[in-house]
Order: sequence, then structure tokens, then C-alpha cells
Amino acid sequence: MDPFLIKLIGFAAATCTTVAYAPQAIKVWKTRSTGDISLGMFLVMVLGLALWLVYGLLSGDAPLVAANAITIVLAGGILFMKLKYG
Repeated sequence: MDPFLIKLIGFAAATCTTVAYAPQAIKVWKTRSTGDISLGMFLVMVLGLALWLVYGLLSGDAPLVAANAITIVLAGGILFMKLKYG
């Protein structure tokens, strides 16, 4: 398969999985309500994203780095607000 097409698929997947966090982050930001969000899930998720980011950096995988860097900001923001607002 063409390496450009492979990267394109990677960036498309990265875009989808990253954008998926935006509505939740916006809702939490606006309402300051995090009661229905699992603290454990977001702790594990942010740790996993950080590990994927390190892996992407070490392997030189641009889609992986881009997706996880942005998703850490979104999921990390949700986690921060969960810790702050409970």
C-alpha cells in the first residue's frame, strides 16, 4: 500500500478519535458538571494517551503524535475539571 495513503488513513483515524472528546470537554467547560464522568476511566485514559504519545514520538509516527497530543489536552482538561468540580 502507498505510504502516503497509510499516513492519510492514520491522520483520518486520529482526527476522528480526537474530535470525539471535544463535545464532552465543551459540555464540562460550560456546565462545570462532572458527576456522570468516571474519574478512574479518565485517569487511565490520560495515562494511556501519554504512553501513546511517547510511543509515537519514539517511533516517529506523526498521526499518533498529533492525535495523542491534542487528545491529552482535551481528556486532561476533562480530568482536571473532574478533580476540581467533583
